[in-house]
Amino acid sequence: MSPVLIEDSTAEAALPASPATTKVITPAEIEAARKLAAEVALKVKQDLRMGREHQEDRVNWITAIFMGLFHVGAIAALFFFSWTNLAVALITYFFAINVGIGMAYHRLLTHRGYKTPKWVEYFITACGTMALEGGPIFWVATHRVHHQNSDHEGDPHTPRDGTWWAHAGWIISGRALHSETALLGRYAPDLTRDKGHVWLSKFHWVPITVVGILQIALGFALAGSHATLGHRLMGGLGMLLWGTFLRTVIGLHATWLVNSATHMFGSRRFETKDDSRNSWWVAMLTGGEGWHNNHHAHPVSARHGLAWYEFDLNYCGIWLLGKLGLAEKIQIAKFDPADPKPAGM
Repeated sequence: MSPVLIEDSTAEAALPASPATTKVITPAEIEAARKLAAEVALKVKQDLRMGREHQEDRVNWITAIFMGLFHVGAIAALFFFSWTNLAVALITYFFAINVGIGMAYHRLLTHRGYKTPKWVEYFITACGTMALEGGPIFWVATHRVHHQNSDHEGDPHTPRDGTWWAHAGWIISGRALHSETALLGRYAPDLTRDKGHVWLSKFHWVPITVVGILQIALGFALAGSHATLGHRLMGGLGMLLWGTFLRTVIGLHATWLVNSATHMFGSRRFETKDDSRNSWWVAMLTGGEGWHNNHHAHPVSARHGLAWYEFDLNYCGIWLLGKLGLAEKIQIAKFDPADPKPAGM
């Protein structure tokens, strides 16, 4: 293919005639421009469209395989019970689900319901990566899309698309967006500009891997120096299965119940434009995330349990950070109990 010549004939008639200038466009430049235009068109077409109708009914095999392996490990853990393993599982569950997901990913990063020093923000965000729910940019962007389109077209996980879809189907089906930082940045620009959160999103697998190795080492050591090598190896394996596999699976289903059950079952204090409900039993599993109707009515509020009987462990953690001088500007919903209305109404 020969070069294309483009003549520049913009010279005014009143000016002295000058030789026409030419610019050579090579085939490589034409092909590069074509590819760039195609990439831009593809990005515009893809956008950050979520919801079942946009997921093309395909299986994300990497996610599906990992989820399957973790469930197998969770079942295997039941054959390695010990009180020590149970204690390790409960402690890691608290840091991953309550501190990491509830306090960090959800109430701090997504809704900015309070403010902490950066080192605290990074630490509790790192705790959230141990939940196996992706990095902070993916989680925050997805949840913001959920609030924008809650129980309407484009909601990533509404039960209106099916109970199983809302619970786990949306995770193992469709496009994997974990590495689409630029695309997710539309809904999480504050995080994509933060190098710390970009790193945690890219390497979100590191904390859970490190903690898993430490659990193996601890289980190995606690078996005792006089135990056989096989017994010590089983001690390390058992602690890993309880502290990482079983703990993670329970945490995943607890979080997914917020997406499914709390949009189907429970009471409604506020008349929101979605199907959100307050569910006491989901709140018990998640440390307060089950007071979902309260949350959708007042999303910026760092406190979700708005009555004395609505236990909110995650808010207790935020309150404690405030007392320690590690949290400020803690937002609390204000409403008339006699006539409760969502924020802005």
